[in-house]
Order: sequence, then structure tokens, then C-alpha cells
Amino acid sequence: MAVSLESLGWTRRFAEAYEPHRAPDVVPARVSLEHTHIYRVMTADGEHLARVSGRLRHAATARADFPAVGDWIVLELPTNSEDPRDVARIRAVLPRASRFSRRAAGNPTEEQVVAANIDVVFLVSGLDGDFNPRRIERYLVTAWDSGAAPVVVLNKVDLVADPAPFVRDVEAIARGVPIIAVSAKQPESMVRVRAHLGDGRTAALLGSSGVGKSSIANTLIGEDRLRTRDVRDSDSRGRHTTTGRQLVLLPGGGILIDTPGMRELQLWDTGDSVTATFDDIDALAEGCRFRDCRHATEPGCAVIAAAKDGTLSEMRLESFRKLQQEQAFQLTQQDERARLEVKRVGKMGAKALRKVLKDKER
Repeated sequence: MAVSLESLGWTRRFAEAYEPHRAPDVVPARVSLEHTHIYRVMTADGEHLARVSGRLRHAATARADFPAVGDWIVLELPTNSEDPRDVARIRAVLPRASRFSRRAAGNPTEEQVVAANIDVVFLVSGLDGDFNPRRIERYLVTAWDSGAAPVVVLNKVDLVADPAPFVRDVEAIARGVPIIAVSAKQPESMVRVRAHLGDGRTAALLGSSGVGKSSIANTLIGEDRLRTRDVRDSDSRGRHTTTGRQLVLLPGGGILIDTPGMRELQLWDTGDSVTATFDDIDALAEGCRFRDCRHATEPGCAVIAAAKDGTLSEMRLESFRKLQQEQAFQLTQQDERARLEVKRVGKMGAKALRKVLKDKER
């Protein structure tokens, strides 16, 4: 199906980045589905299956250098479309305008790009037994760091008598962030969600398993295109229905990226995003006696005082401390990896130099 690049999210920024790669045998494309060794990509003329070129694979130094869903790429088209073994090749990944990243499972020093080039992040939480404001705080930290605008979506409003208390709980931790209460079973409730979408605008659905991301996506698409499963009655936790990230075009304009549910979101390099998420604590910290106060045991700490007199929630302060500690640990791990990489490259260079000198002696 032919579509315009603009409807896929193509902008002047990507057009300028593509110019150095322009050639007769390549076209711009966007990654719509990611598997282990093969991708589905969308061009103005239709979809293709593609693999990473040998040159790009060799040049990649980390997992994040490989294409992710939402990436714009330079695609070399297959020379023989009749041969199923002759797939397109991904020559390069264009610089990302934004990306939602987390620490790769099981590896404290590796970044996993969950979705790229997104304009808005829908942070989905279910209004059932799995509702967790602390988890929403964690998602907000990563959302602010992504470069996209966060929107909190409280799904399953049909399961509660009054969603107002839940909305107030989220308002206390997500100041200034739009909060929308919806039900995937009530299409009319999606009007405010659709307001954040539009032609060429990309949104990503993020949240833990069972919150209803795929159900929301199906409602926005207008058909049951993505597979869904019920949550467990015992704990309101979901099973991994979506097993891979995928990008779909919405009727009436807009692009949606559905992602697998994440049991635990491990922070990556979040910069100042913890401060942005906890701006109320940052404001209180202006009254601390010491400028480098960690709000732990220091005397004259205005943040601890606020927690003691009830101005600040003890749970919110504890969540802030936990995320700060996790961020510091992550930075330490990344610095250690960088040190080891420099050491490894230095050893390789020394080995190569010894070989050159030895060859000269012969």
C-alpha cells in the first residue's frame, strides 16, 4: 500500500539527515517491526523485509546502534524481488529525534531502545488491583528523558465506581502532565487520547503487562488487529500478549507503537529527568542548609522536614531516594564499562604495534 513519507512521520530533520546517503539504489524507510535478525520496514511504496547490512553490523559498537521500531533508515532495495531469500538491506540508521530507552534485562551496562522518534508517550496504568503510583513515577522519569511528551492514561475506568481519587493520586506525582481516564471497552472515552495524535505524529504505548495497551491500540485502530489476553483474577497482573514492538498507522492519521509489557523498568542514563519528575522535591531542596544535600540524614534538610510535617509524602521521598540511588549505580556501571573498553582498545593497539615492529625486524 502506497503512503506518503509525511504520513509515516517524515520531517525536514530526517530529510536533511538522509541527504548524505542519497543514491539511486536506496530509499528512506521506517522500521515497523523488529525481530531478532530481521525487520519489517515501511517505505512510500509499501512494506519490505530487511536485514542489517554487514557494514552497519561491523560498525555497531552497542545494541543501541542497531535499528529499533520507529527508526528512520537508509534502505537498499532487493535486486530480485521474486527471490524470497533476497531481502532489503539496512545501510544506516538516521539520527534519532527522540528515543525511549531502558537498561537491557540482565545487563547493567547495555541500553535497549524500546521505541524511537516518538512525539508523545502514553504511559498506561490499569485502574484495577495492579494500580501503582510508584511505577508511574518510574515511567515518568524515563519518559522525560526520551525527548517525547508524556501523557498518563488510566485504563479500565469501567472497573471503578469513581476514577477521581486515582486521578488525584497521579496528579500529585505528575504535575503538569495530562492525565486521561479511559476504558478500552468504551470507544467514546478515547477522544482525549486521539487529541494527542494527528497526521505524521507518532505515539508509543508503554506500561506493564495487563494494563490494556493492545486493547487501547485496537480501539484507536478501529479493529482487533493486535492480540489481547485477560489478566489473572488473583493479582490483576497480565501475561505478555505483545511479544515484540510494532508500529501501525491509524485511520485518520497518526502512528502508534505498541510495546510488550515490562515487569520491571530499569533506568538507563536519565540525566536530569529524576529532578524533572520530582520537581516538588527539587523546589523544597532550595531551603536545605547544604547545597549538595542528599535528603538522607543531613541536618537542616528542608525535604526531610517537609516529609515529617506531612507536606511531602514519605512514600514519594522514598521513591525519589530509590531512583536517585539507581541512577547513580547505573552511571557507575557505565563508567566502568567505558574504562574497560578503553583498556581493551589500548591492548589491541599495543598488540598491533608489537606486530608491526616485529615485522620490521625480519
